[in-house]
Amino acid sequence: MFNLDVLFSTTNILLFMAIITRISGLFSSAPLFSTYPIPMQGKVWLAALIAFILFPIVQYNTNFVAPTSVPALTVVLFKEFLIGYAIGFCANIIFVGVELGVNMFAIQMGLSASQALNPTSGGASPIITQAYTYLASMIFIILGAHQWLFAALYNSFKSMPIGFTFTFSPALVQHIITITSQMFNISLSIALPIFGVLFITDVLLGFTSKMMPQMNIFMVSMPLKIYLGLLLSLIFMRPMAEYIGVLIERFLTQIAQVF
Repeated sequence: MFNLDVLFSTTNILLFMAIITRISGLFSSAPLFSTYPIPMQGKVWLAALIAFILFPIVQYNTNFVAPTSVPALTVVLFKEFLIGYAIGFCANIIFVGVELGVNMFAIQMGLSASQALNPTSGGASPIITQAYTYLASMIFIILGAHQWLFAALYNSFKSMPIGFTFTFSPALVQHIITITSQMFNISLSIALPIFGVLFITDVLLGFTSKMMPQMNIFMVSMPLKIYLGLLLSLIFMRPMAEYIGVLIERFLTQIAQVF
């Protein structure tokens, strides 16, 4: 028989608040959960459900001491939110890198003017960028990467227990900076094949305009680069999908090692 006085004690209530705060931090920055317009009520109930599942495990494996003042409780909750946010932020670097890379060759194609609202980022981006973002999202779901994120969240309660004992060590900060810096490598890797071909096309069109001044090279270059860019996007779609899948697995492995 449950003792309600013990179950709903101040320590247990504050522990549950700390767990749901860390989960909320993850939902604030993680792919899919933060990039798609999921209703806020759905996120709150999902976070509460996960916190309810994790509560007895965390309670058994931690020696949580309840804060005795409001400032101390604020520090603990802020720390929990920051840990969850850092886990989701590191995973979201892949999507930011893909979006930056596709934007690079989309501008080279001449599609920078044809922008629409991108629901995954909340801003305006070319249509082709949205297509690659959806591709990365589908690969993320197919690989079960969301389960890896929850596994990293679960392990973080062991490596970074709730309370005042955790500090941001230089090694942890260095790992997060290293993961973040890979965003530019991802964007260049995504953009370079198509961007390189389009750049060579611009150079050849420049030579053509010099050899044939009477030719309106601008009217020729715009549809040519769009057609060539779309054709190359279709050709490189499968290799890019495989590359994004490798990136997701590598990033989630790094996140699991850090947290």
